[in-house]
Amino acid sequence: MALKTLSLCRLLATAKLVITPSRAFREVTGDIIVPGQVKGISYLQDSRLNKGLAFSLEERQTLGVHGLLPATIRTLDTQVQLCRTVFSRFEDDLNRYVYLMDLHDRNETLFFKLVADHIELMLPIVYTPTVGLACQKFGLIYRKPRGLFVTVNDRGHVYQVLKNWPESDVRAIVVTDGERILGLGDLGACGMGIPVGKLALYTALAGIKPHQCLPVTIDVGTNNEEFQNDPQYIGLRQPRVQGDEYDELVDEFMRAVVKRYGQNTLIQFEDFGNQNAFRLLDAYRDKYCTFNDDIQGTAAVVLAGLYASERLTGKKIADHTFVFLGAGEAALGIADLVIQAMVEEGLSKEQAHEKVWMFDKLGLLASDRPEGDLGGPKKSFIRDHQPTKDFANFIKEVKPSVLIGASAAAGAFTQEVLQTMATNNANPIILALSNPTAKAECTAQEAYEQTEGRCIFASGSPFPPVEFAGKILEPGQGNNAYIFPGVALGVIASGAHHIPPEMFVIAAKVVGEMTTDEDLDRGSLYPPLRRIPECSLEIAIRVIECAYQRGIASFYPEPEDKREFVRSTQYFARYESALPVTWPWAERKRGAASVMKLNSPACGGKARG
Repeated sequence: MALKTLSLCRLLATAKLVITPSRAFREVTGDIIVPGQVKGISYLQDSRLNKGLAFSLEERQTLGVHGLLPATIRTLDTQVQLCRTVFSRFEDDLNRYVYLMDLHDRNETLFFKLVADHIELMLPIVYTPTVGLACQKFGLIYRKPRGLFVTVNDRGHVYQVLKNWPESDVRAIVVTDGERILGLGDLGACGMGIPVGKLALYTALAGIKPHQCLPVTIDVGTNNEEFQNDPQYIGLRQPRVQGDEYDELVDEFMRAVVKRYGQNTLIQFEDFGNQNAFRLLDAYRDKYCTFNDDIQGTAAVVLAGLYASERLTGKKIADHTFVFLGAGEAALGIADLVIQAMVEEGLSKEQAHEKVWMFDKLGLLASDRPEGDLGGPKKSFIRDHQPTKDFANFIKEVKPSVLIGASAAAGAFTQEVLQTMATNNANPIILALSNPTAKAECTAQEAYEQTEGRCIFASGSPFPPVEFAGKILEPGQGNNAYIFPGVALGVIASGAHHIPPEMFVIAAKVVGEMTTDEDLDRGSLYPPLRRIPECSLEIAIRVIECAYQRGIASFYPEPEDKREFVRSTQYFARYESALPVTWPWAERKRGAASVMKLNSPACGGKARG
């Protein structure tokens, strides 16, 4: 076979031929898009091939698009500046979101370059809080397919649905069933905005290749009566399917993913209802490469803030007493990871549990509480205490040093609660984490004013800077984007086939370490959002180390220089030349649609990364 290949190469050299391979449109060879016979306007209509006005004159002539574009030739940086100008002219965030999604559909490289260059400006639009509004209006703003919708009617055929996705090299999937989108409730199929947004951040903040990312919505109906009666709703207008039928569909989906893309494909669960979220995580975490960002990602970013706060309070995590308002997947996930951190610091698991108190909408999780479900994951947080629904008085009694809100109950951290925290602590930690902003338990302004500016505050959605006592305080956003892109990058790069909980503790420590004294002095428990790509790289390196130490990595031999190894796997938003490459000893023929590449495997080469 090797002799035949060599003979072919010699024949081509002698004949000075230009070869036009016949390949399917959008075929991916390694990281190279092979357009095959694509030419002319079709080249401009594919978001991954299109460069807009950045095509050079030679590219325009060669590709057959000369005359289809205005004469001006722009650089990528110039395009980014123009997009930034257009973006700023929209008066509301939903229109900004629609503009960015249209840009994504038109020019993928430019979209990711814009987001990566302006993270602090774009993140609140692509992700929380605007993505919540986009999901609520998804039926109105839906333009073009982005991701897969798998419905309950597809049972028995989920693999065939996955095969309809045009990419074969998928490494990361974010999947939701839309039951609990942020703090907005059941949005059904309109929850697709969440997986789309998450995966956009996989690429923009961690450099995971966009063609390796797949957003999925599992549509089993919705219990949102408004959507059921709305002719503009895009999903199944029926009550949610539950029980065995639901479980069988999810299980078929998981098996189909492995069959289609391999056992190391990362599957991130997102915005499932509380009951299903914990159950599915427990069912699949030891069978698949999977995690739940609402449970584990949120927990890690909160833990990162607590690690950073040690420099302000002088207290380790094991020295704190915690009260949670909310006992859903976010709160329970945070509590679990906080307990794991306290155990690492020397407490027994029982001692750690004694430092955690939880309230849900029916009051304290107390053993003698007469109402409400106390089973499932809540069970381990039940305390032997008199039942109470009086949150403010309970804060006075227990005297917590950390108050965490994950309840979607706007204004629940009242003036009385905040003042009590300030009375009992020199630097109370107040974390109002509910999304979107309108659901936050208190605002940054309220937290600083009611604690005389002494509190350490962070929120789930961004708040503007607050001026207090002549000082400008810039509250940090406990954004999961600090965590999940880096964890995913490390998992994908190492080929880890499971994601143990300790990887999220590792990620939290990295982010806590990257928070500088200057960040803390300006009032933030987190680095600036623009540093998330740095956090992602450092997290990925540490995750890879963990994967090899635990023996769960798949790519061997273990790379010696892990930093360089990670960088070699990353995507960077930049234009590649669209000109065909000829053999150096072959006759150059202008106008050829495509030619055999110098690195063609047919001649012993290796596809470029």
